[in-house]
Amino acid sequence: MLPDAVAAWRHVEETVQRVVESYGYAEIRLPLLEYTELFRRSIGEVTDIVEKEMYTFDDRNNESLTLRPEATAGVVRAGITNGLLYNQRQKLWTAGPMFRYEKPQLGRYRQFHQIDVEALGYHGPDVDAELILMCARLWREFNVSRVSLEINSLGDQQTRRTYRQALVDYFTRARDRLDEDSLRRLGQNPLRILDSKNPDMQELVAGAPVMLDYLDDDSAQHFDELRTLLDAAQLSYTVNPRLVRGLDYYNRTVFEWVTDALGSQGAVCSGGRYDGLVEQLGGRAVPAIGWAMGVERLVALFEICGNSAARRHPDVYIVAVGTPALRLGLKLAETLRDALPALRFEMNLGDGSFKTQLKRADRSGAACALILGETEVRDNCASLKPLRSTEDQVSVPFERLKTVLEEFITKWPRTADATEFTGKGQ
Repeated sequence: MLPDAVAAWRHVEETVQRVVESYGYAEIRLPLLEYTELFRRSIGEVTDIVEKEMYTFDDRNNESLTLRPEATAGVVRAGITNGLLYNQRQKLWTAGPMFRYEKPQLGRYRQFHQIDVEALGYHGPDVDAELILMCARLWREFNVSRVSLEINSLGDQQTRRTYRQALVDYFTRARDRLDEDSLRRLGQNPLRILDSKNPDMQELVAGAPVMLDYLDDDSAQHFDELRTLLDAAQLSYTVNPRLVRGLDYYNRTVFEWVTDALGSQGAVCSGGRYDGLVEQLGGRAVPAIGWAMGVERLVALFEICGNSAARRHPDVYIVAVGTPALRLGLKLAETLRDALPALRFEMNLGDGSFKTQLKRADRSGAACALILGETEVRDNCASLKPLRSTEDQVSVPFERLKTVLEEFITKWPRTADATEFTGKGQ
């Protein structure tokens, strides 16, 4: 990612951090490498991620390691090994690169980036609703409205067993219509058949039994209460009974925020409950829920909806002509950075004539140039030359530079972020 592209990423990432931390979530940072067994046990052996997409290798001790394909398993592993989940509740978020061997296309890359938000130790539908409402707030912050919410419930383990058998019975009766992947999954994890992207399978999948018809009483009540909370918050959603998610650790609430703006890569945020995962990975039973947001897709959606974030220019460019002026200029720049930490000062480096340095100052995008030459060095002053207006150049004593620059730069406001953001919102 080159500097012009990074501006949008910085805006998106810093907005997410500000919003999720306003809900009480603390940042955790995870290793890129984990033992392969962590993902086999958590994600599931019969998933596309484990079977086809993980970057896995043996290290020098013949230990099987994997570049992380997702973050939830790592968060849970970190919570267990560091005692964060024993009689405690944790609100955590993390961000960084993930790795999956997939065919690169718009919004889908082999090294991609995710923002992950996880709430561990919370069992009620209130936290489900809050996490979904957090996402809705993010869409407003990003000035995008081309997103919609889909929700479903996968029930408890008994629900899944009963539903699994119903799927096995249904797809077995249509065995001659199953493709190779579906035949393999039929005996191992038939829920994954519902994820099939094969166009020839869609009619068969559409006629399959629906999970919501098999929900246990507690899961049905949990889902009803979640819908009541979302209705009370006046948040629109669609119940999608085919939404099962691609990872085995999910139960009860699952949800996706989808868009029609990115072609086939429609999901921009996905999440759900994984109440059994902590116990599955060796900890005591802890309810949990979280979501993950793909940054590549998020940035693409942000821009498609008419928004932009530009690199922030320096506020002041210091022109120094001659060796004495260069020495003084370097010192003056440090003094001004101490005095005005909100402003950006760029010092001319690499010599250059007065004319050349002024051209550099103009190309930098700075609001003004501070000029130091033989006269200024002698008189302990600097010449302030506006670069974005027709105002006259003025001479300013060093002791008044802080005040004069503050007053001048307020005419050329910069955002508090690392980028300048403009948005139309669609």
